Amino acid sequence: MDLKKIEKFIDKQRVSFICSIDDENYPNVKAMLKPRKRIGLKEFYFSTNTSSMRVNQYKNNPNASIYFYHKGLIKYVGIMLKGKMEVLTNQETKNMIWQKGDTMYYKKGQTDPDYCVLKFTATSGRYYCDLKTKSFDIK
Repeated sequence: MDLKKIEKFIDKQRVSFICSIDDENYPNVKAMLKPRKRIGLKEFYFSTNTSSMRVNQYKNNPNASIYFYHKGLIKYVGIMLKGKMEVLTNQETKNMIWQKGDTMYYKKGQTDPDYCVLKFTATSGRYYCDLKTKSFDIK
């Protein structure tokens, strides 16, 4: 399996799914826009509201997974990555992933206290295609 092909596949997806663990140890899945920034298969950056339920869950338990998929007419491809999610509020990171139009969500701009960054650091993954799965480590 070619990890560069997996990176290209992820870049083409418009939607991603992030998973957190709640206070009762149940997984919670949420659809998100694609990551704002990606560094290889190791680091992914998402924007979100500091006040969100998900932020509290990640602060309490950083174990996380993210998932990308594409369903074609015949072929289904899925990529699941496991790792840790950090909640970042430093201005440098917020500035790094800020996009034009974000004021629609964060009225006070890049310094809005309700704007933060979720940084996912992957440790391993699982690839599914053509009824076959393959696990892999991320270094």
